[in-house]
This record gives sequence, C-alpha cells and structure tokens, in this order.
Amino acid sequence: MDKTAQAESRRLFHASRRTANWMAIGLTGGGVALVLAIFGTLYTEAGAQVPPPVQRPLGTLKNVPVPGPSEQELAVFVRDRSAAVQLGKALFWDTRVGSDNRTACASCHFHAGADNRTTNQINPGLLAGDHAFQTGGTTAGPNYTLRAGDFPLTKHSNIDDSTTIYADNNDVISSQGVFTAKFDRVTVNANADDCTNLSDAVMHGGSGFNINGVNTRRVEPRNTPSVINAVFNFRNFWDGRGNNVFNGGDPFGLRNSQPLVWKFENGVLRNVTVALPSSSLASQASGPPLSGNEMSCQGRAFLHLGQKLLKEKVLAEQTISPRDSVLGSFAQRPPTYASLVMKAFRPEYWVSPVIINLPGGHRLNFKPMDLLKQRRGDDINFGPLKENLIASQMESNFALFFGIAIQMYESTLISDDSPFDRFAAGDRTALDAQQIRGLKLFQEQGRCISCHSGPELTGAAFSNVSNQRVERMVMSDGAPAIYDTGFYNIGVRPTQEDVGLGGTDAFGNPLSETRMLALGKSALLGNSFGEGSVQNFPAGQRIVADGAFKTPGLRNVEFTGPYFHNGGKATLMQVVDFYNRGSDFGNANRDNFDFSVAPIGLTQGQKEDLVAFLLSLSDDRVRMSKAPFDHPSLCVPNGHLGGTNAVAQKGRTGMAIDVMQCLPETSAAGAKEGLHTFLGLSPFAH
Repeated sequence: MDKTAQAESRRLFHASRRTANWMAIGLTGGGVALVLAIFGTLYTEAGAQVPPPVQRPLGTLKNVPVPGPSEQELAVFVRDRSAAVQLGKALFWDTRVGSDNRTACASCHFHAGADNRTTNQINPGLLAGDHAFQTGGTTAGPNYTLRAGDFPLTKHSNIDDSTTIYADNNDVISSQGVFTAKFDRVTVNANADDCTNLSDAVMHGGSGFNINGVNTRRVEPRNTPSVINAVFNFRNFWDGRGNNVFNGGDPFGLRNSQPLVWKFENGVLRNVTVALPSSSLASQASGPPLSGNEMSCQGRAFLHLGQKLLKEKVLAEQTISPRDSVLGSFAQRPPTYASLVMKAFRPEYWVSPVIINLPGGHRLNFKPMDLLKQRRGDDINFGPLKENLIASQMESNFALFFGIAIQMYESTLISDDSPFDRFAAGDRTALDAQQIRGLKLFQEQGRCISCHSGPELTGAAFSNVSNQRVERMVMSDGAPAIYDTGFYNIGVRPTQEDVGLGGTDAFGNPLSETRMLALGKSALLGNSFGEGSVQNFPAGQRIVADGAFKTPGLRNVEFTGPYFHNGGKATLMQVVDFYNRGSDFGNANRDNFDFSVAPIGLTQGQKEDLVAFLLSLSDDRVRMSKAPFDHPSLCVPNGHLGGTNAVAQKGRTGMAIDVMQCLPETSAAGAKEGLHTFLGLSPFAH
C-alpha cells in the first residue's frame, strides 16, 4: 500500500470497528481478503466485493448455551452430575486444598469471583525482572496497604492525553498466595502439609517477599480475574494457558502427550490419555493447587493432595449454611471427599484394589503452571520423588476428579440477570436514560464492542472463538497481521514487561494458537482447530501475540476492581480515561498494538454515561451473594501483623503472622450486606 492507501485503511478500520469485526476468508490461490463492513459498503484490499462479516451484537446472556463437553463426553467420567457439582463447590471453598490449610481457590475469588483485599497485594513486577516495590512511594514494599492515591499506577497530567505521563511504576496489584516453602510430605488428619520453609530473599536473588528476612506471602504476577461467567471463555488465564481440552492432570491439554490418568478395565489398571473437549475451566482448575506461588509448597503433586483430603469430611474446618443452595444437606452430616468422588465419578477411575508404587527418582508427568521459577536456574516443582510413593487409584486420579468437579461447579456461576440483560430481553424500563446513552457510546463512538462483543461481552467467548480461532487486522503501519481471536495488546503496559500470550508453555511451545498453527502444530490445539477456511493464510504471515491478553467479560465489573491484567486502575472511570486517551503505552507497543484502541474524544458527561452503563451489568444475586453465588464461611489472609518496615513472625519459622479476614457463610437467600467496590471508591472517580 502507498501512504494514501494506508491512511484510508486506518480511517476505514476505526469507522468499521464501531459496528463490525474483521474477518479472514480463505481465497483460491492462497490469498486472503480483509473484509470490512461499513454502513453497508464492503471493502477489501483488492477492492473486490465479498460477503459481509458475521457480527456479534450485544444481547442477554440468558439465550447463550453454556459451553462444555457433551453429555456423552462427560458421561465417560461422571455418573452423577449433582454430586460432581457438590464436590466441586466443596473443593473450591475448602482452605485445606492449600498446603498451609489457609488457602482455598476461593481465597482469590471470593468477591464477585475476584479479589478485593488491600494489604500485601503488590507484586513488584517480577515478570519484568523488577524486584523493587514502588507503589506507596517511601512506604513501598510487602505488607503495604493500598490507598486510593496509589491509583492509577500510571498517572497523567492530562488524563485524556497518553503523552503526559508524570508518574509510573510496573508493580502489579494482584492476590497474595503462599509462603516460599518446599513440600516434604503429607501429614495425617488433614493437617497442613509438612514443608521446609525457604528464605524468599535467598530464593529470589536477595530481594522478594520478605521484610528483614521474615517471609511474607508471595503475590501473583497478574491480577485475579473473576470466575463468574468464566465458563463462557474458550481458554482461561490471562494468557490462555488454561487449554480448551482437559488432559486430566494439568492446564496444558494435548500439549502434554503423557498419559496422566489411571483406568481400571477388565481387571487391569492402565495409564491412559484423556482429552475432554470444551473444558478450559477444568484445565485452569488443575494449575493453582500445585503452584508454589498460589496455593502449594513447591513440589507437591495432586496425588499428595488426594492423600491429604480423601478420607476427610468436606469443609470440616468451615461452616455450611443448612440453606446453602448446593451444600445445605452437608451442614449437619458432611460426607468424606472419598464418598463424594465415588458417588460423582464412574468406578473405573477409582475402584481398583491395585496399589500404585512409584519408585524414588520417578518423575511425575504433570507440568507446573507457574510463570516464575522459584530458584534461579532450578525449577524444583515436580522434581524426582525422593523416596518410594505408594498411592491408590483414587489418590492418583485426584487431579481428574478435582478439575472436572471444579468445572461443573463453576459452570453454575452464571450471572445473566443484570438490568442490561433484562433490557436486552425486551424490558425497556430496565435501563435509565443515562445508561441507554452509555450503551450507545459503548457500541458506537467508544468502540468498546470491538473487543467486548456478543452477549458474553468478550471476543474470547467460546461461541466466537470456536467459530474462528485466528483473525486478521491491519496494524498501525497499514500492513495486515494475524492474531488469536479474543487476545489483544491494548497498551496497558510496555510489551516487554509481560509478553502474555507471547510466552511459552511448559514444553517450550508458544501459548499463541496462531504461532502453533504457523509451526504446523494445530493438532495439539483440539476442538476441531483448523477445519474452517478462516485458518487459511499465507506462510510467513505476520503474527501479533506479544503483550496480548484475553479480553475479559464485563458483567459485575462494579465489584471486580482493580482492573486490567496488572490491576493498575482502581475505578471504572479510570478505565474509561485509559480508553479515551487511546491507551497508556500504545506507541511503545506499536508492533503488536491493537489498532482499534485510539483516542475517542469523550466529554466528561459522556464518560459518566459510559460508566453508568457498565454499572447496569451488575447482577443483584452477585451483589448479595444469593444462589448460585452463596458460599460456606471463609477466612482469608489479608496481610501480616506489623507494617512495611517490620512484621511479627511465628516463633522462629521465618514466616510472618497472618492477619485474617473472615466472611460468614451465606444461604441461598444471600447475605445481609452487599458487595462493594474496590477500596470503597466511587466508580465515577478519576
């Protein structure tokens, strides 16, 4: 293209993204046409007319089928769905899943499916190689309590001009996990795992999560996304590591070719391969329980967790409401986890009388999900066993049971009764005049619908991605590129700080499906990848993946701050300001930057209209923790006893003393008090 054509391409691109998405259509001879629908007019690079693209209008989520494996596919493993949901909810909320008996899946997903804790929630930017805490100025460091003045992390003298940055840091606001420790063995009676505490200062090059040599809880390198409506994502985690195919043991699907499941057939116990499609929630669930950052002492395996929990009663250290929508019948007489597994899953996965003997030196086939190695040059996760390990079939298959059960529970966490859902279903009184103006801005001038499309409000949704795994767009230099559908670099942080989708899996493969396709590895991607003509593009086509992250859905965003993968914005208005100025680091990221993110030119009144519309996406059942969002009691660590200069430690353990924040159990009828925004801030605050 010459410069005039490039300029026209950019103009048409921005106009089109208000109403349409790019589509890639395979042509004879290996060529590809870029298709654009603008007010009924069709354009291609060659100027030829082609069929208009399929658009994804907004709508109520009530009409969208819930993704997941078919009944026949699920029945290979599950024989009682309701029991599997009960098992999944119990495991999700049980703090004994963590090595320390204080860390549940819910510990990072208890507030509208996300995390609103405020103390000891800063990661210093370890993915960027930075060990220096900056948020909080002179008081920065572990155990710092966040304040409104800390946000946004990237500050502008003119909030509508991306070139006016006057203060910035690469810290990440996320979720505290576990102390740095090495797994030794399971202890009896579901006590905390027997682990050897490791100095975080030594493990991380003289800097890390410690105060004067006393370890604080580690904080994740990315912000915690909500699990509510996560069932609609084709892949999960910000970088898509939660594969759409569940292999029965870890997050990586068919990328891990090793058999991870034990099956008892005709009197013989065999190691078998599992490939359960449309199951990214199960893949995602299999990662954190073994993460040396999130929930586990380093080196623990799922069979260890099975040995710890299977003989124990569910949620024995927590309280269940007798009117809990799923677990109410367990309030007085809780079953053991083993009895629930036997009720929920087919016997060929747990009935074998044969004992599995794994010799010392054996390497388990599961792969860790952690983004950061715990010791420079030495990843001790899933190292060779120190001694012989004897396990039952049920213990050895605990990862299979855990992943599928969590998926089935999280598949019930569907928020589809917001004012917007009712409006989209035909109730024109459900939104007020300001919210209707905001909806119009969302779809037109604001271009939000470019990425937050369809009833799921995300282009990363199963219904969208399963149709078209790879898309094309014109970049800022006017040249086309291809990318993973639903993953975008929007200039939140410089690309090199966190490459996101541009990273690799535990086997050295690209996380990007587009790059996997270019390498000829589409067979490892599952869910019929490569069968559509949209996957046809010339060899050597430019790929944009570095710094790209999954587009989140937007329901209940009122409660899920702080926002973006780095948690760098505290309010919805700060998010709107970000988009209005066309990003923070779009120019620095121009090689991978999503061209649709550009200055919008909203007035203050229009910004308020847009925020008002976003508030219409809140479901009151989520706000009040009503069924299916009710839950058992839960106590979570929220920082440590002491401050940022000194902390109290447990005896001579080298670990800081936790300050616990406790939530009472709720019934199906909900809580007395509703959820609130992050730091209690007004969504309209800049």
